[in-house]
Amino acid sequence: MDRLRPLLRPSYRQKLLLAAALPLILAASAIAVLVAGQARQLAESEIKSLETKLIEAKKQELRNYVTQARNAFYFVYGPAAPDDERSKERVLQILAAMIYGEEGFFFVYDYDGNNLVSPRQTDFINRNWAGLTDSEGTPTVDAFIRIARQGAGWHEHLWPKPSTGQEARMITYVLGLQDWQWAVGTGVFIDDVLASVAAARAEVEARIRRTFLYIGGITLAALFLVFGSGMALNIHERRLADAKLKKLTQRVFDAQEEERGRVARELHDGISQILVGVRYALDNARRRLSRGETAAAEQTLDKGIDYLGSAISEVRRISRDLRPGALDDLGLGPALKALTETFQERTGITVDFTTVVFRNRLDQEAKIALYRIAQEALTNIERHAGATLVRMDLRGHKQGVTLRISDNGRGLPAQADRSGPGLGLRNMQERIDQLDGTLRLLSSRGAENGTTIVASLPLSHLLPPEETTAPQSPAPTTDPVS
Repeated sequence: MDRLRPLLRPSYRQKLLLAAALPLILAASAIAVLVAGQARQLAESEIKSLETKLIEAKKQELRNYVTQARNAFYFVYGPAAPDDERSKERVLQILAAMIYGEEGFFFVYDYDGNNLVSPRQTDFINRNWAGLTDSEGTPTVDAFIRIARQGAGWHEHLWPKPSTGQEARMITYVLGLQDWQWAVGTGVFIDDVLASVAAARAEVEARIRRTFLYIGGITLAALFLVFGSGMALNIHERRLADAKLKKLTQRVFDAQEEERGRVARELHDGISQILVGVRYALDNARRRLSRGETAAAEQTLDKGIDYLGSAISEVRRISRDLRPGALDDLGLGPALKALTETFQERTGITVDFTTVVFRNRLDQEAKIALYRIAQEALTNIERHAGATLVRMDLRGHKQGVTLRISDNGRGLPAQADRSGPGLGLRNMQERIDQLDGTLRLLSSRGAENGTTIVASLPLSHLLPPEETTAPQSPAPTTDPVS
């Protein structure tokens, strides 16, 4: 059972190869069955036509034999009377002498079933064979007499071959001499015709088998080609995936180092300097207290307290940049509103933030992705755009949710288009790709043209109202979307 488990639960690659191979096998099988059926049907039609032509040729041959025999004895039979025994004897002698080929002969039966002539089977002569049938139960002598009474005709039956004594299929042509009440005829064995037909059928079956082998070989070669190309493609894709994974891993490491460096710089340049000022103020206050300068010490302590408040505010700012509490507590709309207000206060760049209320709420991954995209976009605007106005719009619609950020800056430089997107834009793209969204970058170089970033997420990231857990805080200028 353990050996069968991998077969019952194939891997993704095995499923992919099976999905590629199964239609090919089914198509090849259907083609093989169709080709075999059409070939067999066409060959059977041709074999039937061949059999009919060969039998018609045999019948024409028999008719010619009987015509020649009739011409040979008609000068005797024509003027003879019904009871002319002498003439009958002469006709019997003529017919007994007409032996042709290896098996051909003429026979004569009277209408009572008595054999009068059988040169190759003399034991038949002067015996009554009325009621004789072959091994298949087909009447023979009675059928000869019936046909002779009607004038002439054909009869197909089994008859012992004079050379072997074994029954073989024969076609007989019988002519009636009504004045003497004789059935005169001759037959030809058609086992050669049947052998030719059987050989033709065997050849057809052999060709069909060869066709099946050819189709099977082609299918097998195609399967090997599919598996080979699949393996080559899989190896190639795996190598590409490994290379992309290495590049992505390195990019993650670079982003981590960059973020650590930024936090370290802010701690060193901001909080560290403020704490140094607090320590200096405390030392100065201690020295003044030791000298009894109480008023001056209080002033120094007040200054240290102000420094300490600045340090607390700086810690909160860094914490908010790393993970804004409003995003978890109030939702995406209030978090973006707070982000734009802080950005405007810090940079002096006017930010116009608008949002449209929509019923559903975003899941956690979508909120984080859109917030980080907005944060990265504002950082790029501050560092590179030289803009004086930023417009940010968040709204929901029937297809999902869209965040649009535009500025009136200088746009992207030409060398950025040639070298590809920077780390910030790549991070935006990767975040949006993880959620099956789309990211569009619209940039026009020149004054007052600026750059527009449009990030869209599908409807699958919107949760119905009954799945929400945190109450929405009302705010007249923010979106209750979270």
